[in-house]
Amino acid sequence: MSTLNLDDFSDLIERPDGGVRRDAEERRERLAVPPGTLGRLDELAEWLAAAQGRVPVSPIGRPRVVLFAADHGIAAEGVSARAASTAHELVRSVLEGTSPVAILAGRLGATVRIVDAGLDCDPGLLPEDVVRHRVRRGSGRIDKEDALTLDEARAALELGIRIADEEADSGTDLVVLGDLSVGGTTAAAALVGALCGTDASVVTGRGGLPIDDLTWMRKCAAIRDALRRARPVLGDQIALLAAVGGADLAAITGFLLQCAVRRTPVILDGVVSAACGLVAQRAAFRAPDWWLAGHASGEPGQSKALDRMALNPVLDHGVCVGEGTGALLALPLVQAAAALAAGLPEQAVREPAQ
Repeated sequence: MSTLNLDDFSDLIERPDGGVRRDAEERRERLAVPPGTLGRLDELAEWLAAAQGRVPVSPIGRPRVVLFAADHGIAAEGVSARAASTAHELVRSVLEGTSPVAILAGRLGATVRIVDAGLDCDPGLLPEDVVRHRVRRGSGRIDKEDALTLDEARAALELGIRIADEEADSGTDLVVLGDLSVGGTTAAAALVGALCGTDASVVTGRGGLPIDDLTWMRKCAAIRDALRRARPVLGDQIALLAAVGGADLAAITGFLLQCAVRRTPVILDGVVSAACGLVAQRAAFRAPDWWLAGHASGEPGQSKALDRMALNPVLDHGVCVGEGTGALLALPLVQAAAALAAGLPEQAVREPAQ
């Protein structure tokens, strides 16, 4: 049996280097372009410098899109515009290069990695490097049963930790994090509602493929019932992920925690990664300092989670397609911030008049 204890991450995770951030701020004051004229690009560059532990900041050389894939049993209750057990189709579109995130990644110089944490499909439908980590096939209906067993939740968390280590060891210097799921926003909203102490209606959104009013009401009812099941286990993050999360959500939580341990900065996508961040924050309060919120997806659960973590979205452009797309759109701004901070010359020092 695993001895994983998420509370250990509180001691393992340190904040990005505050001294380096101050050095970056002081260097910015000396650049030829006046302070304040680059807007939020200055803030992004200082955040990245602190994460890297160096001034001037290094350009981003190996960005990586990491997408965790899974199906959620609650999708069978008609809470999504997509049919249940079809997340493998989303995976296939990324692999074939026809999805928005795949097209953009190629343009922006980022490679894409897909991790099957809990797809409900025959493994033979997808490449071995995608499916070899699968924790289980699909998840339970969170309104009536646990999404995972406790052992499966621990296995999924450990999967995320392993993937974070693999990325850090391979030289990835910035992660764009997303998910490929059907029913995932329902589970994510349940986690956010439970951790923020809100009613289901406050966190129920329309999903990546927007749903009609009747579907929204079914989704709201499912989240309401899931919240009843979540409240008794709020003090135990692993039990909470098992009760109303899923294999992808647990894996993303472990991934985020270990990225913070390994000092790997992460751009979060929508409500799924934000919900996992909220769970991770409960385990290690310094962890969100290593993350950026890539964009505002329009999901109320995401807004609640980001507010609780004090993360301000880089972009707000109405993109709700999911799959890491919104977070990936923030990558050029982070790259630009790093390039300007490293490349702009310092002002010439004038000699005093004789």
